[in-house]
Amino acid sequence: MQKELPRYMTYKQAMKYLGIKSYNTLYKYIREGLIVVKISGIKRIDQLDADKFMEANKVQSH
Repeated sequence: MQKELPRYMTYKQAMKYLGIKSYNTLYKYIREGLIVVKISGIKRIDQLDADKFMEANKVQSH
């Protein structure tokens, strides 16, 4: 049984949550507006922000 991911995820956990396999893709998402929480040099991604980012980038396929 797999442990549930924490709300404030490391980059590696966020990649798993978002279903991506490349750090380059994650960094691209961050450049495009995915919010990162940074406290004392430690970076985390909030699951709620990840969900909002994905919702905001939905497009209708043709």
